[in-house]
Amino acid sequence: MADNGNSGKHDSAISLSDEELVKLIIESRNTKIYGILYDRYSQKVYSRCLKFVSQVEEAQDLTHDLFIKVFYNLSKFQNKSSFSTWLYAVTYNHCLDYLNKKNKLPLENEERLLDSTPDSSIEEIEDSEIFALKAEKLKIAMERVDSKDRMILLMKYLDDSSIKDIATVLQLSESAVKMRINRAKRRILDVYNDL
Repeated sequence: MADNGNSGKHDSAISLSDEELVKLIIESRNTKIYGILYDRYSQKVYSRCLKFVSQVEEAQDLTHDLFIKVFYNLSKFQNKSSFSTWLYAVTYNHCLDYLNKKNKLPLENEERLLDSTPDSSIEEIEDSEIFALKAEKLKIAMERVDSKDRMILLMKYLDDSSIKDIATVLQLSESAVKMRINRAKRRILDVYNDL
């Protein structure tokens, strides 16, 4: 990433919203201005990466690679959600891709098919059941569930994303998102209860 100068623009850009910064960065390709977005979100992105991998260096590498990827793909941000929601979705997908490559896991087409059809046999899990779990034991359970389950639970409960935002980010219907969240809650409860 090359700096295109314009250091005066950097100072005035600090007060811009994320969406205004994105527009300015796309127009100018100015890495100093991109640094403002980096400063705003790098620690949060790193924390999310650390939820997927246990090694600090690995999470740092993921964060670094992700911000390079985001810089070159900013034009894909279409204001359908907030920039932070989009960035966190990119983060989750980046981490999932990394884990899939690392573990050489194939994509689960069967799960995609299941998400598109209603499943009335699965009992809805109330949020209160998840909130009642003990933190240390829940952390262990989260590490043991599938990364896709972990991703959607983190989006819902850590990032406090709405069903609509998750649906937009994952390009699923809202009912499919609700089913995925419910299945993930069921799986986390099963793992938690087996500990």
